[in-house]
Amino acid sequence: MENIKWGMIGCGDVTEIKSGPAFNKVENSSLVAVMRRDAEKAKDYAHRHGVSKWYDDANKLINDGEVNAIYIATPPSSHEQYAMAAINAGKPVYIEKPVALNYASANMIARVAAEKNVKVSIAHYRRGQPLFKKVKELLNEKVIGIPRFVKLEFYKKQLEKEALSIPKVSWRVNPQIAGGGLFHDIAPHQLDLMYWFFGEIEKATGFAANQDKLYDADDMVSGNILFKSGLLFSGTWNFNITKELEKDVCEIYGSEGKLSFPIFEHKKIVIQKNGITEEILFEPLQHVQQPLIQEVVNYFLDKAPNPSSAEDGAVVMKLLDDFTRK
Repeated sequence: MENIKWGMIGCGDVTEIKSGPAFNKVENSSLVAVMRRDAEKAKDYAHRHGVSKWYDDANKLINDGEVNAIYIATPPSSHEQYAMAAINAGKPVYIEKPVALNYASANMIARVAAEKNVKVSIAHYRRGQPLFKKVKELLNEKVIGIPRFVKLEFYKKQLEKEALSIPKVSWRVNPQIAGGGLFHDIAPHQLDLMYWFFGEIEKATGFAANQDKLYDADDMVSGNILFKSGLLFSGTWNFNITKELEKDVCEIYGSEGKLSFPIFEHKKIVIQKNGITEEILFEPLQHVQQPLIQEVVNYFLDKAPNPSSAEDGAVVMKLLDDFTRK
């Protein structure tokens, strides 16, 4: 292959700006076909984004002779089905996070892809963004000394009953479709970064609760990870507080200082060391997945290593399972 010609399964909100347009903006890549079960919506998306083909059947898209790579952007409940179909067709796959409903499903995707020698990457796209690449660089350079522990806090206001009646919101808190609740939607980004930063995991445990019982999924999760390096991670996720108490911060404490940064706002890294505070500022990204998509394209074309493997996705999925296991 000299160019990646993408077929996209799923045309929801995540593809409108975050990912979809980026497939035509990175080198050696183009989006040539899209699929959605609602034919009119698939046609509308294709026309609005200048895509030449549209389908209402995923198998027809996967078996389109022009399509040589698949992007799966559906809810997690269908990831394994579509990933297996693409892998069996011998086409490399880029899968939205979380990679599947649970660890068993994620591990199945990784195992079969390896057996059939088909490339799979997961959309843990913060790995490609400048802010998080800089954090990794600062850690590698031991700017704050030896990392000792991480404290992560993510708090969001409670979903209103009106929002829960909207299908594009309600599926995210339906465990049969999403694998869990908003924790399963948000935490893969955060936990993947921890794995990317700090490496192999010794053990993990957590607690989860449905405190407000507005929906079937947990709305409160806490989790701890012991990394093989000895570093400890502690995270708290709450989705039922008031607006003024919302919080998004990750703090990495080292033997000589501290790094602080948000996960969902591409703004700044704060370095505190020797009584001095320094800020590194970043420009917002138009298409947040674009940097990683370029790396995935390079990997699919045998020009670079895999930036986010299926095996990595399975590790993150196991953490989600470990934190929320009853």
